[in-house]
Formats: sequence, structure tokens, C-alpha cells
Amino acid sequence: MPPPGLSDDLQKFNAGGSGDWFPVAEIRYYTNVFIMYEDKILLGYKKRGLGIHKYNGFGGKVEPDESTLDAALRELKEEAGITAPLIHAGTLLFVVPGQKWAHIDIFRADEYTGTITESDEMRPEWFEKTNIPFDNMWDSDRHWFPLLLSNQRFSARADFDREGEKYIQKKWWIGIDSKT
Repeated sequence: MPPPGLSDDLQKFNAGGSGDWFPVAEIRYYTNVFIMYEDKILLGYKKRGLGIHKYNGFGGKVEPDESTLDAALRELKEEAGITAPLIHAGTLLFVVPGQKWAHIDIFRADEYTGTITESDEMRPEWFEKTNIPFDNMWDSDRHWFPLLLSNQRFSARADFDREGEKYIQKKWWIGIDSKT
């Protein structure tokens, strides 16, 4: 059975950690975009803000009255200088006690237009799909990335404890959308 916050229509793919799930809190919506091209994936090296010095997709907060797709397109343009025909790939709940839950809609695209450019927040970099820098990404990414790379829609939840500026993964659950 999926943890709180995820649909019951999921087939378990991977899970781990220990302890109880953190309690339900207010939700804040975000996006994250990954561009695939041939055998590579475009990631951004975070230069400031939450996740600084980690690689991630391009994205951020969904503004009021903005759809997650519109927010993803806006953030991709702001952070990497490109646009792409985005496809919803999955959902990640990022949970930290005492903070709003981050509901992150994950998007992907297999093509893009424009010139990839560095922004004040992100430095874009291509990686071979067989050489993704998981040691310099969020700990939960290594668990759901196989589904992103294989084009399987998923939902995931990752609970983290915060110690100072460090986030430590405590528990995770990833499911495949049974409707795909």
C-alpha cells in the first residue's frame, strides 16, 4: 500500500528506509524538467538556493494561477534558455518535518529548441545516461530515475530529516502508475 499522499493506483516499484511516515502538512507545488537527447540527459548544477552544489532537473515553484506545465516551461526557459515539448513523467512528494510538503511534478522531453545557456541559478551540463552523477544529487533520485529514463510514469515519496543545511533521506516509496 502506498504511503500517505500517493494514489492507491500504484504498483510498488521500490521502497526503503525505516520508521513511520512523517505526518501530513501543507503542500507547496513545484516542477522539475529533464531533457533527454539520444543517449544523454541534461542536468543543471545548482549554484544557489535549496540543493546548492547538487545536480538536478530545471524547475521551481508554481506561481498562483499557473499550471504545473506552464511553470515547468517558464523555469526551463529561465534556468537553461530553452523550451521543449514536455510530457508529465511523474510526481515526487519531498517531505521534511516542520516544513511544507513539496509536491513536485516531474516532466521530461526528448527534444528541445533554443540555445542552452547558463543562468544565475543553474549551469546546464550533459551526462551520459549510463553515467548520471547520483553521488552529487538528492539521495532519492537514484531510486526513481530508472523509471524516468525508461519512460514509465511514476509517483514517489521521500521523507528527509534536516540537520542544519544537510538533508538526510529516511524513507522512500516509489510506485509505477498502473494506468500506463
